This record gives sequence, C-alpha cells and structure tokens, in this order.
Amino acid sequence: MTDPTRIRLAIPNKGRIAQPIRDLVEKSGIHLIDGGERKLIAKTVDPEIEVLFARPIDIPEYVANGAADIGITGRDMVMERGSIVDELLDLKMGGATLVVAVPEDAKVEGYADLAGAKVATEFPTITKTFFENQGISISVVPVGGACEATPYLGIADAIVDLTSTGTTLQTNRLRILGEVLRSSTLVIANPVSRTEKQEKIQEVLLALESVVRAKGQCYIMMNAHRDALPEIESVLPGLGGPTVMDVASREGLVAVHAVVKEECVYQLITQLKRAGARDILVMSIERMIP
Repeated sequence: MTDPTRIRLAIPNKGRIAQPIRDLVEKSGIHLIDGGERKLIAKTVDPEIEVLFARPIDIPEYVANGAADIGITGRDMVMERGSIVDELLDLKMGGATLVVAVPEDAKVEGYADLAGAKVATEFPTITKTFFENQGISISVVPVGGACEATPYLGIADAIVDLTSTGTTLQTNRLRILGEVLRSSTLVIANPVSRTEKQEKIQEVLLALESVVRAKGQCYIMMNAHRDALPEIESVLPGLGGPTVMDVASREGLVAVHAVVKEECVYQLITQLKRAGARDILVMSIERMIP
C-alpha cells in the first residue's frame, strides 16, 4: 500500500494474547466489520485501516517486510524472529517470563550444569543465543507445544518456556533455574511505514494507548456542601486533583469529579461519605486520552 493515509494492522489469529488484543482493538474504536474466524484480512469501520490476522510468531516478519505497516505481538516473538522493526508502544498486557526449567529431581544447580544437555523449546533462536552468551554449549530441541512434557519423555534434559505464574511448571514437576527474558505485548512498525504513514500510525497508537491508560481506572462523581470540599479533596486521590463545579442548588452544593484507581473505590466511598460527600456515582472508563 502506497497511500500514506491507509495502513494494515497485523494482530494474532490465535494464542493466549489473541482475544485480549482483539478486545483492545475493538475498545479503541477500530471495529471490525467483516472479521470472521476464517478471515485473513478484515475491513474496519475506518476505511483507511484494515486488519491482517496472522500467527503471533509471523507478525514481526510481516511487519518487517511491509506486508503490514504495524503489528501487535509479544516481545518474545519479535526477539525470536530477529526482524528489523520499530517498537512503538508497550501495551503492558500479556506479561510472561521466558525461563529455563529442569525436572525437580535433576542434579542441576546452575546453567553450567546443562553443558552438553538437550534443551527443548518453542524459541530456538532465543535459547541458542542465551546459552551462547553464557558460554555454554547445548543442543536445542525445537518443539511446537507441550514443552513441559519433554523431559519426562526423554526428549530433553531441560526446557525454555513461557510462564505467567509458574503453576503449569509446578504441576509438571519442573523447577525454574533462571529467567531468559520478560515479555509483554508490543506495538511494532515497519521502519519505512513509520515515516511515510506517520500521521495515520500515530492516530492508531493514540487510540490503543487510550484504552491501556483507562485500564484499572474509574470515574467518580459526587455532590457536597462547599464547606466540606477541603476534607473531600484531602481523601480524593484524583489524577491531577478533582474537578469542582457549582451546582444549581440553593443548598450551596458543588459537584466533584475525579478519576481514581478502581482498587481504591471500595474504601474511598466510605471516606468520602464521612467527609460530607453525597449522591456518589462511580462509572467505568473505556478510554483516557492525555
């Protein structure tokens, strides 16, 4: 595509981050209008944006070679491919850690004990580079899934795999030897597209970032007598302070609005009531634009 106002966005068609990313795109206002399960390319409500569905591991290369202008995938996928792309935004979602793990009863205390070992992984490039940097020679065993089973099938002595909580590793009687890298979900761009289609790409970034900013935040509104305002302001942890407006009332009321962290609301409401607030409303926020 040569039109600087048109872009193609690549997102995962499957995997653990596929649905969260699709939800993010929808919440940002880039609604798909023909994105069926078997669709490769879907149009959106914005005629200048189309969405390409691809395997997460393929997205870095699609972006690098210009098949897509921007893409959303994991940092681990970008590093595994080694594609030349620009990282534009960390979406702070889909966090996971790539770790080295061994059977619980393995006589392995450190990486040096794995010299000459077979290491199974879905990330052969990252794994090879990691152990080379440690000065340790290993044999990489590429697998397409169920990596945690390979030590007990006699396929490998250790694994390099993603984990979020470590529960799956524990269930499979594996212990973590160390971290390889920490991954999260990134927005990446083709370097040429980033320059030639800067305005449109920036528009998409703003939309996506506004959803990320709103996560975990809520909007709280209340009325109060003006003389209660100092105490209310003292307990209200708003972003940049609350907004205060006069209310058309003979009671001398003001309306107080603020954005607060959702986790604080439960205790905050009690404190606000004690401070003199009333008619309190709490609303969710879909997008926040700085």
